[in-house]
Amino acid sequence: MEWIILVIVGLAASSLGSLIGLGGGIIVVPALLYMGTLSVFGDISPQVAVGTSLFTMIFTGLSSTLAYMKHKTVDYKSGFIFLIGSGPGSILGAWVTEKLDLHSFSLYFGIFIILVSFILLIKDKLKPLPYQKDRGVVRSFTDNEGKTYEYGFSPVLAVLVSFIVGFLSGIFGVGGGSLMVPTMILVFFFPPHVATATSMFMILPTAILSSITHISLGNVDWLLTLALVPGAYIGAKIGVYLNTKLKSKTIVLILRTILIIVGVRMIIEGLYG
Repeated sequence: MEWIILVIVGLAASSLGSLIGLGGGIIVVPALLYMGTLSVFGDISPQVAVGTSLFTMIFTGLSSTLAYMKHKTVDYKSGFIFLIGSGPGSILGAWVTEKLDLHSFSLYFGIFIILVSFILLIKDKLKPLPYQKDRGVVRSFTDNEGKTYEYGFSPVLAVLVSFIVGFLSGIFGVGGGSLMVPTMILVFFFPPHVATATSMFMILPTAILSSITHISLGNVDWLLTLALVPGAYIGAKIGVYLNTKLKSKTIVLILRTILIIVGVRMIIEGLYG
């Protein structure tokens, strides 16, 4: 029964994650920590929850990227520039995780989840900064309806921002999309579908680098991973399909409500647990 629960967790987390570019770890990590309090699963430390989540996201990122490639919404050039920062940041974050005990991790992760839920609340209400063509990298995207979007960014700022996002990804095992997608849209002017697809493309190599570090530290539970991976791979395809068919406001509202509840619970555990 416990393995069925894990498959469902992987499926749900990956579906929601790839739908709005979060990566799914923001659901998997607290779910694993909660399961660690149940006798049937045994103790699951924050380090193991993060390491296992990041390894699972390799398959989420792979499945999502292959699907988004068919829709031609991945901006590879920009993605590789962002990876210059997010790669080293994710490795550093994985090492920092080793220094956190359960209470500290719960507190910081809870604060992070509340931050993400706030970003999901305001991201549709904010408008990008005035676009300037002399930003360094200039890109364009034409959607299926023939509408062309032009966007661009400073490579230095892009690397700096992606390093911070990669660092948080390595610490919390969340994939980084929760911060990267709104940043791409609001600061770097990416069209929303391109931001989501490119974020999922970045999750793949970032998760690989973080996972290598966590594997070397012994932070990946292979039995949990075997149960999570099938759901993660299939769920990513479901999320991509829904991304092309649905307006995700209702799903974002549900996810934001769940995140606030989980975030408050983890903060209380971190302070008083």
